[in-house]
Amino acid sequence: MRTQSIDTHPTAEKVQIQLLRQAGLSRRLDLARSLSLTTIEMSRNAIRKRYAEMNELQALLRFVAFCYGPSLAERLEHYIKRRTP
Repeated sequence: MRTQSIDTHPTAEKVQIQLLRQAGLSRRLDLARSLSLTTIEMSRNAIRKRYAEMNELQALLRFVAFCYGPSLAERLEHYIKRRTP
């Protein structure tokens, strides 16, 4: 089998794949959820760092624009403004 990762030793990768195959469905879903949350948090932190002058809402809207497109970010901004006193 061809290795999937350039920075993981082939033996370690085989062990990782074996462990994933042995894990139950809920464990695999938990791992996928955790990876997704970590990726989102890292992305949002990078935006905060790159655009330090932005407030939290602006950074959130930038994240939404990057991930889901500017149209959705604009709609979200209008929605938030309508709901915020």
